[in-house]
Amino acid sequence: MEKPTQAQYDYLIVGAGLFGAVTANRLREAGKSCLVIDRRPHIAGNCYTRRQAGIDVHVYGAHIFHTFDREVWQFVNQYAEFNRFTNSPIANYKGEIYNLPFNMNTFNRLWGVRTPEEAENMIAKQRDEIKSEPSNLEEQAISLVGRDIYEKLIKGYTEKQWGRDCCELPAFIIRRLPVRFTYDNNYFNDPYQGIPVNGYTELVTKLLQDCAVKLETDFLKDKEALSSLADKIIFTGALDEYFAYRFGKLAYRSLKFVTEELHIANYQGNAVVNYTEGSIPYTRIIEHKHFNFGQQPTTIVTREYPCEWQEGMEPYYPVNDQLNQDKYKNYFELSKREKNLYIGGRMAEYAYYNMDQIVRKALDLSRKLLENEK
Repeated sequence: MEKPTQAQYDYLIVGAGLFGAVTANRLREAGKSCLVIDRRPHIAGNCYTRRQAGIDVHVYGAHIFHTFDREVWQFVNQYAEFNRFTNSPIANYKGEIYNLPFNMNTFNRLWGVRTPEEAENMIAKQRDEIKSEPSNLEEQAISLVGRDIYEKLIKGYTEKQWGRDCCELPAFIIRRLPVRFTYDNNYFNDPYQGIPVNGYTELVTKLLQDCAVKLETDFLKDKEALSSLADKIIFTGALDEYFAYRFGKLAYRSLKFVTEELHIANYQGNAVVNYTEGSIPYTRIIEHKHFNFGQQPTTIVTREYPCEWQEGMEPYYPVNDQLNQDKYKNYFELSKREKNLYIGGRMAEYAYYNMDQIVRKALDLSRKLLENEK
């Protein structure tokens, strides 16, 4: 590709996920020209949904939009109609069913207690097992919720998720655990919660409708030529990859998804069921139709298998130990030296964000960029 004498676009946005789409939308609304590219064959990143048998399948795992941020909620509702889905997952431990997050229904199932005082006393008694400052995740979890909840609902799930024994994991991974002394199965406290009735792909399509979009385009394989197309670059990919792993690769955990269509109307009766015993290799089963109260004659379920990330796989969870945080800081400092380069999103910031946080960060960045041009 020959380098043009003048940039064709104001902004090149690398990544057509939620961060890139919201940023492009805001810049385009302000009259800026944007080219959005993505190495995948589809838009919407990890919140991509695919319609199958009349059901919106969350291809990269369950995505439930929830927020305290009224502006963020009003913004996304301009581009999609959201249903009233409330996340109420359950946990299956050796066939025993428990409500999540930990609440009075959970405590009644565990111990037969009926009042908040009885539950608080039981947890307080079990917390006393840890006498000093927790030195690992196991001790941290027990210090927060006691031995019974840890053994049945945390230990196996966490060890599968991270691929390590809880005694080998740092305590800071579980800084707090949601405990409610009410009979409330709503996982999130956020006042705004739901899922687009026509899937996330439609939401992102509408966000990008006035922008130029080019898929199956790998920015890092043609960095110089693609960079020349715009005055400024917004990069949402992995920062270590952008800098050719100069300080080494950042570590991630990944997921493998096994999805199947079943010729029954209802497989598990809930959108999300966590499997917390260590002997079952997957962490949870998602039944997609329940995200949108589906009445289809068939159903589609996905099992999630955590695994170590390797090149060529999708990275999902950053391994936020000190070694990786130090590496990321070095990459971040490099990014600040690049003229007209801006970064954002889970990958570029090496952080796990909820969708509302991604939208907020994209709104803030686009405002900052537009303010700087005044």
